[in-house]
Amino acid sequence: MKHLYKLTIKEASDKLYRGEITSVELVNSVMERIEQIEDKVGAYITVTRELALEQAKKSDERRKKGRVLSPIDGIPIAVKDLFNTKGVRTTAASKILDDFVPQYESTATKKLWDAGAVLVGKTNLDQFAMGSSTETSAFKTTKNPWDLSRVPGGSSGGSAAAVAADMCIAALGTDTGGSIRQPASLCGIVGLKPTYGRVSRYGVNAMASSLDTIGPMTKTVEDAAILLNIIAGQDKYDSTTLATKVPNYLSSLGQDIKDLTIGIPKEFYGKGMDSEVDMIVKNAINIFKERGIKVVEVSLPSVKYALDVYYIIVWAEVASNMARYDGIRYGHSKIKNQKLVSSKSEGSKIKNLEDVYITSRTEGLGDEVKRRVMLGNYVLSSGYYDAYYKKAQQVRNLVKQDFEKVFKNVDILLTPVSPTAAFKIAEKTDNPLQMYLSDIHTVPINPAGVPAMSIPAGFTKNNLPVGIQLIAPQCGEETIFKLASAFEKVTDFHKQRPNL
Repeated sequence: MKHLYKLTIKEASDKLYRGEITSVELVNSVMERIEQIEDKVGAYITVTRELALEQAKKSDERRKKGRVLSPIDGIPIAVKDLFNTKGVRTTAASKILDDFVPQYESTATKKLWDAGAVLVGKTNLDQFAMGSSTETSAFKTTKNPWDLSRVPGGSSGGSAAAVAADMCIAALGTDTGGSIRQPASLCGIVGLKPTYGRVSRYGVNAMASSLDTIGPMTKTVEDAAILLNIIAGQDKYDSTTLATKVPNYLSSLGQDIKDLTIGIPKEFYGKGMDSEVDMIVKNAINIFKERGIKVVEVSLPSVKYALDVYYIIVWAEVASNMARYDGIRYGHSKIKNQKLVSSKSEGSKIKNLEDVYITSRTEGLGDEVKRRVMLGNYVLSSGYYDAYYKKAQQVRNLVKQDFEKVFKNVDILLTPVSPTAAFKIAEKTDNPLQMYLSDIHTVPINPAGVPAMSIPAGFTKNNLPVGIQLIAPQCGEETIFKLASAFEKVTDFHKQRPNL
């Protein structure tokens, strides 16, 4: 059978169940697709062909014996190269972890393999997830499958591009300030940032621990529900995971939505928004109105401070989390398998422990990572902690309270995901502030800890995809799935794929 790589999780799972295809055939189709277009797109850092075929064979053997582990048993899935995968190189797209092979598995990926999923490979990202375009990777720049001269978004740009280009059936990403939703919007796929603590962060290289979340990146809303069912849940290795019961998200699909109220926060619209994006978002709002849903304007007054608050917190937590990469125990090191030389030795730069740190980190970390580490140490330093970090945490509470208040009157919020469609490669690399502003609509969600999803909502005149963002109260993923599946039912934007 041709073009099996185009299948969704649900379609592939059904064909496997009916015996129409095997997992090995499915994996081979995806691998052929990767071989055909990876040089164009650059979605992967590592492709695990042999491991994938081995896992696929085991899945087929289980299926022959009538033992199917889950709906994703035998399904080829890609994983952002931020997740520790036991025995498989994990780089975080940084030279400092160029040769790092973890000895343990992250909880999220372990749940995938325990459910029978097949690892296709590790996808490219902005280095340590720090970026909005996948251009800060130490290895390659991923291209947007819809226009190879443009970025796929970031930091989960490799995962988004791989899903959009049918180089996997689905993928996992991480989201600290929009890193799942923004690339999902720019690549025309579905991307879900769950409630903070809904999915374990154990074994995922941390950027900002109080904001990081893990979620599915898929071709359809239904596939996102299938994946979230697998990876969600409390974890003894992550004390921030929620103790609340995980519902069956698939049961939310297709439910009646006429009793719901959508809030349109005025702060997310207006200045800086591209006119085509504005039109597409307003058209999506009208589609919901036509379905009989009540739509009201609301206000989140503290949101205007969210971007500033977000980056102060991120910089501080980045500085803390990056301290472990010191060139001593693992990762890139200037003195690996060597001894420190005498301080009297001529011509050597490595004369003491401080030199080891400086040289290893200078060579191993990229410019954006260094920028955030330096800014983080600044806002945490004596005399500035109260003025910056402490104040940012206080304002963060105001942002969170704004969301809590507004959700007393509406069931869900609808906003743009990004103020523009995909921008040109290198367009914003020399202007960090402009790059940071590309996440202005997604950033407020993470400090509030609430779930949000990007779903395809239309295309610009240049055939670039644009998504809308659905935001729900904490643990309100079911409402998101209900509305997103209803939107998907009456549109075909999610069915369109780039011509590669």
